[in-house]
Amino acid sequence: MASYYVNKNAQANGDHEVHEASCRYLPNDKKYLGDYTSCSPAVTEAKKTYSQSNGCKTCSTACHTS
Repeated sequence: MASYYVNKNAQANGDHEVHEASCRYLPNDKKYLGDYTSCSPAVTEAKKTYSQSNGCKTCSTACHTS
């Protein structure tokens, strides 16, 4: 299990990236999503707040789509 967070600030393309707590790109301005066994449920949770959410290319590769 890993703790997941979503960046409160959107990327240039509008995505709010979902990160594991251990990610080197974990932003300071973030919202805690919960503890999950994979990034997929974390992204689903993030989309409840930010409809355009996406996994981080570095720590949530399986959920990175754009």
